[in-house]
Amino acid sequence: MIAGAADRSETGYWAVVPAAGAGKRMGASVPKQYLTLRGQPVIAHTLTTLLLHPCIRGVAVAVDAADRRWPTVAAELKTDKPVLTVAGGAERCHSVLNGLDALRERLAPDAWVLVHDAARPCLTSADLDRLLRELVDDPVGGLLATPVRDTLKQADAGDRVAATLDRSRLWHALTPQMFRLEPLRAALRAALARGLWVTDEAAAMEAAGFAPRLIEGRADNLKITRPEDLALAEFFLSQPAASAV
Repeated sequence: MIAGAADRSETGYWAVVPAAGAGKRMGASVPKQYLTLRGQPVIAHTLTTLLLHPCIRGVAVAVDAADRRWPTVAAELKTDKPVLTVAGGAERCHSVLNGLDALRERLAPDAWVLVHDAARPCLTSADLDRLLRELVDDPVGGLLATPVRDTLKQADAGDRVAATLDRSRLWHALTPQMFRLEPLRAALRAALARGLWVTDEAAAMEAAGFAPRLIEGRADNLKITRPEDLALAEFFLSQPAASAV
């Protein structure tokens, strides 16, 4: 359902899902969030997981103005929770900021907001539970992440190895990333004013002087970016831990 405005005293957690990207690296004829996965668009899996969680009150989805697929997906979502449609931006950070601007009309400045990638359909309810539980009293907020397990190489301009990085304190950033509405909105606006088109919300908070907390999540919470990722997502969603979401 598509909902209108509500009282700014509304409590609970809301999610913002940036979904305006074209997914050029997939090489597909449709944006990656609309590729078919187990009989449904990828984004439908993503949104269902969020909307089924009892703590999530609603979702704001940022889509391209020319998107003709989204209205059908929105209409087929089986939920009584509000699903707001907002304008997408040139980059992810612009879409997220538009989503936060829309939520200002209904939420208090210190309300928690979770930003989750449209193309991450394998988030489990257990990981979502853990994120909410660990960050509920955190002064900053944080994100799901996984410790780096592979050896990492730094390349030079000619794509030759310039250095081997110490992986002991490196993490892969995942989503959702959870911060309070107004601090995150202010951080994104400040980053954009400086010409920083940050690729995730934690980077905006870092640029504003905060230190987001890392919450270890499952490595199968992958972002569909390349063609082989779709087959991996199909496999992960077929497993008992994922099917129980």
